[in-house]
Amino acid sequence: MDNMTSLRNLYLDFNRLTSSIPWSLWRLTDLLLVDLSSNSLNGPLSLDIGNMNVLTAMDLSRNQITGRIPVTIGGLKSIVNLSLAGNRLDGSIPTSIGELVSLEVLDISYNNLYGEIPKSLEKLSLLKHLNLSFNKLQGEIPSRGQFVHFPATSFMSNNGLCGEARMQVTPCKEKKAVGMRILKYVSMAVGLMVLGVCLVFFSIRRHKRNAILSHDTNSMPLATWRRISHQELIRATEGFSVNNLLGEGSFGFVYKGTLLEGTIVAIKVLNLQVEGAFKSFHIECEVLRNIRHRNLVKIITACCNMDFKALVLEYMPNGNLDMWLYSKNHCLNMLQRLDIMIDVATAVEYLHLGYATPIVHCDLKPTNVLLDEDMVGHVADFGIAKLLGDGISLTQTMTLATIGYMAPEYGSEGLVSTMGDVYSYGILLMETFTTKKPTDDMFTGEMSLKCLVQESLALSVLEVVDSYLLSNENDYAAMEECLLSTMGLALRCCADSPEQRIGIENVLATLNKIKLKFLKDISGR
Repeated sequence: MDNMTSLRNLYLDFNRLTSSIPWSLWRLTDLLLVDLSSNSLNGPLSLDIGNMNVLTAMDLSRNQITGRIPVTIGGLKSIVNLSLAGNRLDGSIPTSIGELVSLEVLDISYNNLYGEIPKSLEKLSLLKHLNLSFNKLQGEIPSRGQFVHFPATSFMSNNGLCGEARMQVTPCKEKKAVGMRILKYVSMAVGLMVLGVCLVFFSIRRHKRNAILSHDTNSMPLATWRRISHQELIRATEGFSVNNLLGEGSFGFVYKGTLLEGTIVAIKVLNLQVEGAFKSFHIECEVLRNIRHRNLVKIITACCNMDFKALVLEYMPNGNLDMWLYSKNHCLNMLQRLDIMIDVATAVEYLHLGYATPIVHCDLKPTNVLLDEDMVGHVADFGIAKLLGDGISLTQTMTLATIGYMAPEYGSEGLVSTMGDVYSYGILLMETFTTKKPTDDMFTGEMSLKCLVQESLALSVLEVVDSYLLSNENDYAAMEECLLSTMGLALRCCADSPEQRIGIENVLATLNKIKLKFLKDISGR
C-alpha cells in the first residue's frame, strides 16, 4: 500500500479479511476515510495511527483487534467519526481522545476496556453521539460538557460505573475527606459562609438537573441511529391504532407507521410486562446494530426510555412467509419458494460464517421470514438470538424457541449452536413445500412432519407437497425431481445428531444447484 499515496477513501468493509492491519496503511497520511469494519482483522493498533491528521472518519468496528487504544490517537485532529466497537481492545481509555476537537461520533462499545472515563472527554464540545457500553469501566460518569445530553444506553453494561440516577447506575459514594478537613480547620464563621454558598450551589444544580431530566427522555439513541421520540411513534401509528397492527410476537406487537418525512416503517413495541422482554430488546439491538445484509431485516432506529422500548424496522410490504403459505389470497409457485429459501439460507450463512462472532438466530420459522416488494426474503426477529464467543461452538440457554422448529438438543438440554439453526431451517424447508406446520394436529405420537417427508421419499413425494404446486406446474417430472432433492436436503438438515447435519454453507450451495437443475429441466423439455 506504500505506493497508494493519492488514496483518499478506503472501503473494505464486510469482507473476510484476516491478519493484522498492514503497517503501510498508517503511512497513507492523506487518507480522509477508512472503513475496515465487519472483517476478522486482528493484532494491535499501530502507534503511527496519530500521523493521519487529515482523516475525518475511521470505522474499524466488528473485528478482532487486540491491545490498547494507542495514546497517539490524539493526533487525529480532523477526525469526526471514530468507531472501534466490537473488538477485543483492553486497557484504559486514553485521555488524549479529549484532544480530538472535531469529534462528533465516538463508539468504543463491546470491548474489554477498564478504568475510569477520562474527564478530558468533557472538552469535546462537538460530540453528539457517545457509546461506551458493554465494557468494564468503573468510577463516576462525567457530568459536564456534552455528557449532560448522553442517555443511559451510552454507558450500560459497565457494572463499575456510578453517577446520576438518570444514568441507571448506582449513586457515587460521597467523599468525606473534604468535609472532615473543613470541620477540623475552618472556623464557625467560615463554616456558616460555606454553608450559605453550598445552599445556593445545590439550588442551582438541582434546577439544572431537573431541566436535564425533563429534556426529551423519550429519545434515547442507540449507537449513531437517528433520534426518535415516543411521541413521534405515537403519531406515526395513529396512537398505535389496531388498524395499523401488523402482528403480535412473544414480546410485543408490530405496527405499521409513517414517519414525519414520509418513510413507511414497521415499529416493534415491546411489552415490558412480559418476562424477558427487556433482555430481548437489548439482544436485538446488539445484533442488528452490528450486522448488515440484504437478506436480514434492517433496523432504522430505536426508542428507549424507562417505560417504553421500540425498534423501528424496514417495512416489508409483502408480509411474511406464513401468510403466503396459508392464506387463500396468496400463492407461491415452485421457483418463488426455492428463491425465498435460498434467501433464508444466504442470511443464515452470513450469521454463522460472515461475521466475526457467529450468531445463532434460534427461532427460524415462517413468521420470521419477511418479504419485500420484490418477494426477496429477509430474516427477522433476533429477540432470542445468541452470539457465540471465540472458539465456542455451543452455549446454553433457558429461553426456548418455537415448538416444532427447535432442534432436539435445544429443547432437552438447552444447547444452542449453529447446527440448531440448520435443524430449524430443515423444518422450514419442508413446511414451505408441503404447507404443513410441524405442530399440525395430524402429527401425534411418533408421526411428525419429518417422518411424513421421510416416508414420502420412498413412495411418492408428490403426495405430501402443496396441492397448489401440482395444479400450477406443467412439468411433473422436473418438479418431482426437484422436490425429491429439496426434501432430501431438508432431511439432512434435520438429522437427530448435530454432528450429522449438513453445514449451512453446503445447504446453500446444494439448494442453488437444485434450482439451476430445475430451471434447466423446465426450459429444455
